[in-house]
Amino acid sequence: MISSSPIPAVVPAGRMAKMNQPVLGLPNGLELRPWRLSDADVLVTASQDPGVRQWNRLMVETPEDAGRRIERMHERWRAELSAIWAIARSEGEALGLIGWGDIDLAGGSAEIVYWILPSARGGGVVAEATKRVSEWALNDLGLHRLRLSHSVANPASCRVADKAGYSFEGTMRSALLHADGWHDEHLHALVQGDI
Repeated sequence: MISSSPIPAVVPAGRMAKMNQPVLGLPNGLELRPWRLSDADVLVTASQDPGVRQWNRLMVETPEDAGRRIERMHERWRAELSAIWAIARSEGEALGLIGWGDIDLAGGSAEIVYWILPSARGGGVVAEATKRVSEWALNDLGLHRLRLSHSVANPASCRVADKAGYSFEGTMRSALLHADGWHDEHLHALVQGDI
């Protein structure tokens, strides 16, 4: 028998918009904090880094472009569409970006996005940041399912997913267009109860 009752939203509309974006602690004197206009140069630098450009669609040419992007991050938080943090030294400069795009409060899901500058790579920072924003998304915001997808040619992101407790679910064929063409993508997920 099919129910005539509507399916309730997993997270009620307005819940995220009512919150101030929190600062989330990380080990080793790092934190996740909202992006500031003073971080604009970091976005420009990241956009020019070959490692960031290879796996991300970050195209920021000028500090003015970066400023508009940072303002859009804050607008998208209030519109409950995304939640983006700077990975930063406590009270210091941003080293990377992490957060949730494609937030669907009613359906209870989101997809993680991240990058890190070369100076901070290799120390497990992204895995720790992924764990922390995942805990926030599941426990504080109340989402049910989190996705992490990456090119099959990017083993570093596979390690991040594994270290952060995401289960490998499969390969999405020809799923994302990169500068060098279409890439197959690995799909990983974390759901309520996994952590």
